[in-house]
Amino acid sequence: MELAELAFSASDLAQMRFAVSPMWEVVASFRLLASGAPHPVHRVWIEQVRPRVIAAGLDHGWLAELIPPSGYLPDFLNPAPAHPAPALGEELAAIVAAPDDRIRRDLDHLSGHLGSRGPRSRTLSADPGACIGKVAEEIEVYWELALAPYWARVRAVLDADVFHRARQVAEHGAGHLFNDLHESVSWNDNALRLIRRRRGLTRRAAGSGLLLIPSAFAGPGLLTRVRQPEPPQLAYPARGVGTLWESRPVLRSDALAAVLGRSRTLLLAELQAPASTTELARRTGLSPAAVSQQLMALRDAGLVSAHRAGRSVLYARTSVAESLLGAALP
Repeated sequence: MELAELAFSASDLAQMRFAVSPMWEVVASFRLLASGAPHPVHRVWIEQVRPRVIAAGLDHGWLAELIPPSGYLPDFLNPAPAHPAPALGEELAAIVAAPDDRIRRDLDHLSGHLGSRGPRSRTLSADPGACIGKVAEEIEVYWELALAPYWARVRAVLDADVFHRARQVAEHGAGHLFNDLHESVSWNDNALRLIRRRRGLTRRAAGSGLLLIPSAFAGPGLLTRVRQPEPPQLAYPARGVGTLWESRPVLRSDALAAVLGRSRTLLLAELQAPASTTELARRTGLSPAAVSQQLMALRDAGLVSAHRAGRSVLYARTSVAESLLGAALP
């Protein structure tokens, strides 16, 4: 059985931390879409997102060459998060600032795994400085189409996982945390062991500490990044992902409507999944003009966010709206 082992000193344990990373969700979710395989948990998300991604041509763009359905992922796509919850823009800035030689090494490693190199990868390798900005722009397009409209839900699951793990450490210690993290991870004799990992995992190859990154899309396995001088990163399936796309109970609309108004309450209830003005008008019976007016009011109040999807705009509930609706549940 393949086994990798990462030794820990007291200093490494002291530097262990959690982070929620938008880029890890970009990479893991794009990989899921690229695999073309059905998924028991993310089926609803895939059915909604895949047509948008294809319509935008992202199924044969930069990411399609850089993120294969399995195997190695270029390390420059997942810079170490500087703090617990970086914005996508912060991580994109780190990607754009990656040294040319690092990008080339990662692309060489990727082509070694794939056995070939696509035209965009060749162009990026020839002149990273001129092309990496285009990669970042495509990532932003993908984010707006595939993840931003759902981020309030995804982020809530990831934050809940971090809270649970931090409590485990506080109550039982780091060893208990590692042994409960994933079936392929165990802790013994001051070392973290990962089974079924082909690449080595030594302190000589990685920096000090450890970054633990919960992911909604990484499962069922683990994703790792090892690059000096940054701490090793371990992206693991977050708890509660199985409930991510479940339908929520019907809320007590009368109580909420007394505060927000019936039209706005109805629109929030309909935004179980992100939708356009036209879709919401068709489903609610309100006129497109009325829907647009109410959505603007909800957006100004921080209850709805808007995301460009081709020629249309998708509206989604924010985390504030999710909390408000949750409080109104029977």
